[in-house]
Amino acid sequence: MTGETDLVKMLKTLKPVHTPGDYVFCVIQDLAKINISDAVMMFRENEGYTIILKKELADSLNLTYSYIAGWITLTVHSSLSAVGLTEAFSKALSAEGISCNVVAGYYHDHIFVAKPDVTKAMETLSKLSE
Repeated sequence: MTGETDLVKMLKTLKPVHTPGDYVFCVIQDLAKINISDAVMMFRENEGYTIILKKELADSLNLTYSYIAGWITLTVHSSLSAVGLTEAFSKALSAEGISCNVVAGYYHDHIFVAKPDVTKAMETLSKLSE
């Protein structure tokens, strides 16, 4: 199953879901310092490994971070080749003054927004389905 590519259908079926908790972006150099199964997301960059973790875990590991986020998943199964979905939701969030950090998984897009903006982001994303 490759996912939906029709923008109108994707927007009508976004169904954003907020995953409770506080999430942080950290950079580590050595993967041996963390149990990879605890990471929400990991990406290798030239500067190190960017990992998204629950804040409590990052605190227990004494990892530094500067951004505390809420995690919203768009439950529509969007295709990795779909065009326009990221633009549509990021534009809507931007119009409300909400920054978003997007991670595209195989099945869903995951949006990390500043913790205080979660409620407004959920409202904004839900309106896109109307």
